[in-house]
Parts: sequence; structure tokens; C-alpha cells
Amino acid sequence: MTYWRPAQTIRIKTLGLHWREGRLLATCVFNDDGTLKGVRPLGGTVEFGETAESALMREFREELGVTATIIGPPLFMENLYHHEGMQGHELLILFPVDLPVERLPATGGFTFYEDSGTACHADWFALDGLDGPNQPSLYPAGLKARLQSAQTQAV
Repeated sequence: MTYWRPAQTIRIKTLGLHWREGRLLATCVFNDDGTLKGVRPLGGTVEFGETAESALMREFREELGVTATIIGPPLFMENLYHHEGMQGHELLILFPVDLPVERLPATGGFTFYEDSGTACHADWFALDGLDGPNQPSLYPAGLKARLQSAQTQAV
């Protein structure tokens, strides 16, 4: 089993916010003991010389084999966090995206693979089922409030 640890540098990451019937597509984040720690929107690292938009498109193409369409302006967040005793630091660029729904299972989640070969599990999560007692956390911390605020403003 491969154990993930945060890079000890500031990373720029791009994540996609894809919704289906009011539920957010996110990948599971596990502790070393295999327990679910939380969930996070799919995406990855922006490589040197690559735009955040092209990095996001590349990540969805590599991991899910789908073409993502960016459908709105980005949300920016800074993420200082700890995972298994190590600190991580990310600057996040989150884009609302549309994905070809016929290519993704509607229920039950699915497995996809990182370029390293690591298996990951993704599913759709209702915001009200995250960040509460006995519920998985939504990462990065504070994203749930930002998404709820954006939803309230859109109504």
C-alpha cells in the first residue's frame, strides 16, 4: 500500500466542481489505517508552464478519460492542513465544470487511478452530509461554507 504525504513545498492545485442532482463529485481521502478522513473535489497539480485550466482538463482526461468543460469563473483558496503528522500548503484554483454524465456512474461511486497507479474512489456527496459530527470532512477546510454561500447568492 502507498501512503500519501503532503509535499513540503507550496503546491498550486486546480480542482473541478462538478454537481449531479445537487451532489458534488469528490474523491475519498483516507487515513493510513484505511478509515475515511474526508472527501475532496477531483483535480491535481498545476505543472510549470501549464495554465490552471489546461491542468484541470489534463487531470480529468488522465484520471477519468473524460473531457471537462469549464462553465464559470474560478474560486481561489489557500489550504494549510495536516495529514498523518505532516503539514501541507496549497494554493487552490477551483473551477465549476461540466462532465459528460453518460461516462460516469450515476450512483455507487467508482474507482479511478492516479498516474502513479494508485487507486482512488470517487462518489457524489450532498453538502449537508459533510463536515458534521460522524460525517466526513470536505477538503479543503472552509470549502463547504464557500459553496453554500455561492449557492445562496445564485438563488
